[in-house]
Amino acid sequence: MPLSPSICGVILAAGFSSRMGRDKALLPWPPVAEGMPAANCFLGASIDLLMAYSDLVIVIAGKNAPAITPVAYAHGAFLAVNREPERGQFSSLQVGLQEVLNHGRDAAFIALIDRPPVLPRTVKALREAFIYAGPEVWAVVPEFKRGEELTHGHPILIGREMIQAFQHAPVTATAREVEHQYQQHIQYVPVDDPRLAINIDTPEDYARLSSAEMMAAEKIV
Repeated sequence: MPLSPSICGVILAAGFSSRMGRDKALLPWPPVAEGMPAANCFLGASIDLLMAYSDLVIVIAGKNAPAITPVAYAHGAFLAVNREPERGQFSSLQVGLQEVLNHGRDAAFIALIDRPPVLPRTVKALREAFIYAGPEVWAVVPEFKRGEELTHGHPILIGREMIQAFQHAPVTATAREVEHQYQQHIQYVPVDDPRLAINIDTPEDYARLSSAEMMAAEKIV
């Protein structure tokens, strides 16, 4: 019998976006031409995506809480604040996972705000893989193959065992270190989604993403 977990979505959005020069959570999505109104933003689109496959979504904010709170609430998400975002992304992860437990959930999608929202089929594939996995699987991670290069990305979906592993790790740790420690409990899920390989840190990164997404949209039309 497959599992029937209560899944929560967690979006880590507490970063300072210093290299971008503006909050990455509020970048227009889908990308639009300069001066044109945006239909949505990274944060709103990420909430909408996870909401379709989760019981609820929690956004972790930092110093940017006043700016992103209206977006979180407008899209039906909960908001939690990392009071010390300068400690790094792992501290936001631990804040988010504590909120997952506080809300009585035992599994969580973890998404990063510096990535464009992945395709819905990617989230669906992760959920299905997790539900049908055996008890030895604590987390499922998407992977995308481009040529000979294999990329692992987000969101990932983790169960209670991995949640506890992250929670018990020192705040100076990284998610990658913890995942490596429990590598035998991770299942990788192949997906056809090039967005997994995209990380948006600078205006140039976003410009390249915008150009690629607009070209893809034109081909579809």
